[in-house]
Amino acid sequence: MDKKFQWRRVGLPIIVCMTSLYGIACLYLYLQQAVQPLDYNNRYFQSDLPYHISMIIDDGWYYSFTAYAYQLLYWMAGKNTWLIAVLLAVVSFVNVFLTDKLLRVLMGQKERTALTLGGALMLNLVMPFFMELAGVYRYVSYQSGNLWHNSTYLCMRLFAVASILAYMKIEEKYREKIEWKQWLQFALLLVVATGIKPSFLTVFAPAMALKLLWDLCHKVPFKQIFLFGCAVLPACGVVLWQNAVLFGEETGQGFALKPWFTFSLHADRPKLAVLCSIAFPLVVLLFSIKELWKDRKYFFAWLITGIGFMEALLLAETGSRANDGNFLWGYCFAIFYIYVVSFVKWLDIWKREKYSTVWKILFLVAGLVLFYQLYCGVYFFLRLLGGETYFMLK
Repeated sequence: MDKKFQWRRVGLPIIVCMTSLYGIACLYLYLQQAVQPLDYNNRYFQSDLPYHISMIIDDGWYYSFTAYAYQLLYWMAGKNTWLIAVLLAVVSFVNVFLTDKLLRVLMGQKERTALTLGGALMLNLVMPFFMELAGVYRYVSYQSGNLWHNSTYLCMRLFAVASILAYMKIEEKYREKIEWKQWLQFALLLVVATGIKPSFLTVFAPAMALKLLWDLCHKVPFKQIFLFGCAVLPACGVVLWQNAVLFGEETGQGFALKPWFTFSLHADRPKLAVLCSIAFPLVVLLFSIKELWKDRKYFFAWLITGIGFMEALLLAETGSRANDGNFLWGYCFAIFYIYVVSFVKWLDIWKREKYSTVWKILFLVAGLVLFYQLYCGVYFFLRLLGGETYFMLK
């Protein structure tokens, strides 16, 4: 049997098994996180999950759509947290398959393969390019699209990826026609993603608005642009509700312009840490810069990343949450997305015969950066499974 055919036959089942093991590991991690005491001095399986659960069960503070799901699952489990952990494990597991679908859409490929699912699993594990000079904490000194300590981010990311997929489906044909079912699906996914955590909308909506403005200047009918843009309005209504809950007058919370404040909270050299956080996409950009303006999907991903970076760079909360870095969440998703798109661009470079040996060497350099970041992610994840804090040192 041809070795290439044999790998295609057995490769996908192997990757499916590896993804299942990842889901089981996530279940174990979330089960441990959910039962930790409400003690800020606790550094064993440290996460936001017990506080999120307590704010709902004990305080009745419904700040996110996840609150309603957690309340129901807590009741169904006999006032226990294990079903909440199951939900989060399912979210992490399904996100790998949604990432696989996103890769296939970007690659113009219908069938799932070992490459697409393996790439998706890898992209759900990569972490920043750890360099002690930039910051000694493998997670909090940097910015990452993958994290396992914040349940609302995990759930938001799942629906954000689904929203991106729905957006791309409409964007391909909206200049001539918009299917109302696709429009409704897109609007609903945005509402759910925003209701879980508004961070995705804060980076996606401005990018979409700029994209539609560009199309308007290039003679796309105003009616089509208006109809497409209206899909964001229901989610904007959700943001108004969340703003009242999180930043109402009685909360004592607010936000202000504080350049570099958030990036400087735990990094020794914030600017270097920012570069390390998106090392692989930056290396890919070096030999894809000429295509940035030609490839709409690639440019849109960098546009979202740029908007997320500017929000995280300039804005910070005031009040009791001043040091929580909550304006990073949108940028974290943007980082996840730019890694996915850059992975596709990286694979595409290898297929082009016009590139010389020098370019293929650069391709290999980018691959080495990616696999080092994968090593950083697997190492970090395994230590999390051992109960360590996400403030872990080298």
